[in-house]
Amino acid sequence: MDALNLTDCDKEPIHIPGYVQPHGVLLALTEPDLTIVQVSESAETVLHVPAQSLLQQSLDTLLDEFQMETLRGYLASENLRAINPVKLQVHGKTFDGIFHRVEGLLILELEPAQTREQPGFPSFYHAIRASATALQAATSLRELVQAAADEVRQITGFDRVMVYRFDKDWNGEVIAEAKRADMHPYLDLHYPASDIPAQARELYRRNWLRLIADVDYCPSPIIPTDNPLTKSPLDLSGSVLRSVSPVHIQYLKNMGVGASMSVSILRDGQLWGLISCHHDTAKYIPYEVREACEFLGQILSLQLATKEDIEDYERRVCVKELQTRIQEHLLGQDDVVKGLADDGKLLLEMQDAGGVALCFDEQLVMIGATPDESACRAIVEWLQERGEEDIFVTESLTRELPIAASYKDMASGLLAMTVSVIQGNYVLWFRPEVLQTVTWAGDPNEVMAQKAMNNLRPRASFEAWSEQVGMTSAPWKTFEIEAARELRGVIVERVLRQIELQRAAELAHLNDKLERSNKELDSFTYVVSHDLKEPLRGIHNFASILKEDYASQLNEEGIGRLNTLIRLAGRMDDLIESLRYYSRVSQIDLSFEATDLNDVVARVLELLQVRIQESGMQIRIPRPLPTIVCDRVHVGEIYSNLLTNAMKYNDKEEKWIEIGYETAVESSKQAGTIVLYVRDNGIGIREKYFDTVFTIFKRLHGREKYGGGTGAGLTIVKRIVERHGGRIWLASTVGEGTTFYFTLQKVM
Repeated sequence: MDALNLTDCDKEPIHIPGYVQPHGVLLALTEPDLTIVQVSESAETVLHVPAQSLLQQSLDTLLDEFQMETLRGYLASENLRAINPVKLQVHGKTFDGIFHRVEGLLILELEPAQTREQPGFPSFYHAIRASATALQAATSLRELVQAAADEVRQITGFDRVMVYRFDKDWNGEVIAEAKRADMHPYLDLHYPASDIPAQARELYRRNWLRLIADVDYCPSPIIPTDNPLTKSPLDLSGSVLRSVSPVHIQYLKNMGVGASMSVSILRDGQLWGLISCHHDTAKYIPYEVREACEFLGQILSLQLATKEDIEDYERRVCVKELQTRIQEHLLGQDDVVKGLADDGKLLLEMQDAGGVALCFDEQLVMIGATPDESACRAIVEWLQERGEEDIFVTESLTRELPIAASYKDMASGLLAMTVSVIQGNYVLWFRPEVLQTVTWAGDPNEVMAQKAMNNLRPRASFEAWSEQVGMTSAPWKTFEIEAARELRGVIVERVLRQIELQRAAELAHLNDKLERSNKELDSFTYVVSHDLKEPLRGIHNFASILKEDYASQLNEEGIGRLNTLIRLAGRMDDLIESLRYYSRVSQIDLSFEATDLNDVVARVLELLQVRIQESGMQIRIPRPLPTIVCDRVHVGEIYSNLLTNAMKYNDKEEKWIEIGYETAVESSKQAGTIVLYVRDNGIGIREKYFDTVFTIFKRLHGREKYGGGTGAGLTIVKRIVERHGGRIWLASTVGEGTTFYFTLQKVM
């Protein structure tokens, strides 16, 4: 490639580099004949076939008839992402085939498939399970992003994983980090916006993940460079092998990075930040593992919006409460100034201000730390000259009014509420100067100097560089400004009811947003698990066909591997189905009706009759069960799951299960409710696992022990119980047995 000599990184056409990373092969195909019209030169080293010899050849030059027939079935789908990756055999080597369409062409990218030593595809679901649990356990935004960094490092094995957040000017800050113990921390370091130029941010917004397996790679050119349909360089925006800007490669080398991976974090469709992964040496991450990281990034994107809103929500509620108290007190006052002055402390708390000045006609009341009287009156005159503004806000008053530098210690920030410009009636809130030390990863002035010389190159220094920022206050938040605006409306119009309705509407909106966010997460889980079933079914069927057709040609080890693949595919199908059903249980409408539980249990026992007889299980029902209002079918699932577990985890010679209930008096519960139970004399559960057993995919025993299973049954039971407005808990003694208690509706 040409020597690095770029004059403007923001104009670099990084989506059409004409090259790919050489660890894989890119093939551009016409449809429906699947003729190869473009190919990366890496075909010679990866496939051991000269790239030129593949041009204008059919894909069946590389794939056998069976694979071609299978592919044609897959390619009928509009959503190619749902079929990725397709396992393909080329000249005896297994590859992950990754498809997408662009500019009228079908793009097939071949990457090395996982080996036995690498994490298998089943670990994708293990990673999702662990990661989702960790993210759900986070109680704050900081905990959430740190959990994401920890989980991605656990999944990938990168030396360093950072969560990187953009500010309004696209400068970045490392807000979470998981790293090797001997590495220097990057946590809390800031990076200038120029480190990730605009067109790179746009690609991050459009593509969830980007891998650079080896920064020392030699880019492999695409032959020919131009798309034969558009006569322009092939658009590689959606390519997983797309070669990276030489500026970015040099940037990584300057940091001492040997391999990197980035996962995008989006909020409301816009780029919020990145999960950035670095490794000191070259590191290839297989497609399935990248899929797990991408899925985690999507979960994080959904969760962070909720966490940010919750953190602001508490402050919003506090501000609203203070505002309401001020307004209510104000309504009982004839003298507005006196009413506000009496609530001076509340005014300060409402805006988290150091001081407030009430300027009405000739009156001037100063509360807390404010500039002196003459300075306050000068500010009022300056505001009057600015004209009609309901609210004026600044975090650096000296930028607007240079004379304010003389009282920056108490008034670097100003929020001014205009009551009357003509009469000079204002409420002025002041915030003191906050000296802030910003630590940059390298001197940002280095980038500015390069721009001045019109010769932009990646920064060579990443040593921590500190800058002290003064004459600024803590920022005024949007909801604080709105609170002042609403208070102004009350002062001017004295209409408390209107403000209270606005408060109720805002709270309702936030609650609705949180509820929609949870529903979106459930829907997302259902859609993803649904889309994964088809490629999984293809893997299972393909392996079964291989075993059936080629068993005579395989040795014992080969047949064993196929059997393992079929077994693991079956287990994955069970996990996916459990995940789908768990999500569906959260969304389906329940059909409530008066239900005789005796009929429900009888039906379940009939379905389980063979298993009951084979296990020698004795079923006890001490007294007739009650009639309750519930969903008959789903309550049957509760009993079916609990009875199945009770039979499975019982090693006694004389086994028994008791199905019963306790009344409100017997169980000390609220009048009108009953507590249902399923009791057994099985192996029991240790108390420390009482909550764990309800965690999805969490089994307390080995995968095959006690008959195996996915670990989703009790999670589904809990969700059904909660959908009925009830709760479920257990009591157990190891070696003696377990009782699961649950409540549903009131007795009829």
